[in-house]
Amino acid sequence: MLTGWTSKLLPLVLVVTWTVPLAAQVTQSARFEIKRQQRDEPRYTAANLGANGIMVYRRVPGKKDDQFELIKLDTSLRQNWEGVIPVSKKLDVIQSKSSGNIFYMLLKDPAYVGKDFVIVGINQANGGYKVFQVKNIIPFYPAELVVTPKAALIGGYFNSRPLVLYYNFTLQTSRILPGFFNSPGELNQIKLLPDGTIDIIVSSRNFEKRRALWIRTYDNEGELLRTTILQPDEDKHLLFGRSMKLPDGRQVVAGIYGRFTEYSRGVFVATIDPIGGYTIQYYNFAELKNFFSYMRARRQQRVKDRIERRTIKGKKLKFNYRLLVHDLIDHNNELLLVGEAFYPHYTYPRYYNPQARTERIFDGYRYTHAVVIGFKKNGLLSWDNSFEINDIKTFQLQQFVRVQAEDQRILLMYLFDNTIRTKIIKNDNVLEGKAEEPMPSAGFDEELDKEDEHTERLDAWYGNYFYASGIQTLKSRRKGYRQVFFINKITYR
Repeated sequence: MLTGWTSKLLPLVLVVTWTVPLAAQVTQSARFEIKRQQRDEPRYTAANLGANGIMVYRRVPGKKDDQFELIKLDTSLRQNWEGVIPVSKKLDVIQSKSSGNIFYMLLKDPAYVGKDFVIVGINQANGGYKVFQVKNIIPFYPAELVVTPKAALIGGYFNSRPLVLYYNFTLQTSRILPGFFNSPGELNQIKLLPDGTIDIIVSSRNFEKRRALWIRTYDNEGELLRTTILQPDEDKHLLFGRSMKLPDGRQVVAGIYGRFTEYSRGVFVATIDPIGGYTIQYYNFAELKNFFSYMRARRQQRVKDRIERRTIKGKKLKFNYRLLVHDLIDHNNELLLVGEAFYPHYTYPRYYNPQARTERIFDGYRYTHAVVIGFKKNGLLSWDNSFEINDIKTFQLQQFVRVQAEDQRILLMYLFDNTIRTKIIKNDNVLEGKAEEPMPSAGFDEELDKEDEHTERLDAWYGNYFYASGIQTLKSRRKGYRQVFFINKITYR
């Protein structure tokens, strides 16, 4: 159980306001630091509050209860307030989400699936908070949290079947939304729409054993309004989809399809009219102009030659990729579909014996490139482009490439190994090729100790701003070695 609010001094905090040009147009205007006293001390997390700033928090062990230390920063990375919240040792943070002026943290006891959830709502203006005990009606482990002004929606799985729990903040009651438990499937998206309704997309097998998309729309009280089922063409599976509602009442769902359920062979775009009628258009990866431009020139040319030879013979060359698909972006009267291609990497024991059938060891996911595809709002393909991703390996699939869509250009950016990597495109044209610039620290005579541990994350923030956060070990002749948790404010002008 979480109880009262107190104030507490935290470790040394440094806020530096400067303007550091990294490349011709990349600028960092502010930096926030907390010095780490010990290398094994608990780590901070930076949570995105949009135009309200950033919430910094970490969990600190105690004798009876643990504590969450919180620091609220404004958009100039200056501290508004700080404090602590006691928390049971049995509860872990599953997800956090900002809605309006409230920062929500979803907590659960990971040892017991059937235990109830706890939601803590923290007022971003003054740090006051309220605790909600959420009855776990069906024992399941949460995978996604979406918060509306009235309720929290917690998505997860029970026996491989997706479900969504609806918790009403006012009544403090919870229930499972209707329409689930039919068959195993994958929860694709819980999307809050501008009119207050909620779309939930699930990918599951239909009667023909092909994966289809179930789109269920609920009102703000969690009542089911309608269900639309997107059925795939023969020999196709709709593997994953993201939705966007258009002002004229139409809905667009775009994602990936495949011949089998493990790999995708291309992207699809479905347009749904207000009464539920729909059309689906499919685009094989081989039909995209720049999908393979992340490859080296000679390899790319070989692939294009193979596609051309097959096309002359009236056949299609089929490519299989794993693609992590992100939310659709409304841009210049078009929709942008952004995805990142990845593959799982495995290693074998040092003394591998093929005859002994030694099991291989999962060694994380490797990313190859991001693809950006522009569609007209009637579903017709307009253009495509790509962005090579180098060196990234992660054990948890997550979005690395961030997109800033402007009137005359689209900025693609990701952070790796203390280096910001960018590419500027306009539709299928490249305005500025891939550029790399190191991210500075607060001390201009310092450099990153690449032999030591460091982590980092880049996220879109508000307006044209991004922020980078993580841990850096820095060294200089004047200061020696120091390890810090940092946040840098970044913009591309």
